Amino acid sequence: MSKLTVGPWIAAQKLPSRDAARDRLAFLERTRVRRETPSVAGFPLVGLGGSCGKPCFALPYVLTWTEENTRRLEELAAEFGCYVEYGAYPHLKLHENDQEVGAVQDWTTFGTVYLRPGYERAEELLVRLAGLLQPDKPRQNHL
Repeated sequence: MSKLTVGPWIAAQKLPSRDAARDRLAFLERTRVRRETPSVAGFPLVGLGGSCGKPCFALPYVLTWTEENTRRLEELAAEFGCYVEYGAYPHLKLHENDQEVGAVQDWTTFGTVYLRPGYERAEELLVRLAGLLQPDKPRQNHL
């Protein structure tokens, strides 16, 4: 699997310049792109991270953190050369340079995964996280 293929969609959401911040018509033009949202590996893109700007994908279930799934998350992170940083929610960061490549949030009516679009294994990480964190399912190493 590869990097995410949603770059053009993300770019269309961002301000082209600071001057455009007060331009209502430019805003309406940017939001027109949102009418058709892409998906990756069957997971719908539901927006961008407010502070990080990473694309956000919806998981098809409610996520509740437990001892078991946080341990599995740490094991998966290690497979991707990452460690887990626990803040308001878990972030996956590369050991080599501390770059954040993903985060998983549980405080909505469905779980969400934020991914760095340029990360070489982003799509694979999304699929693996979704299988790993699914409640009431046996552990799935590979989908």
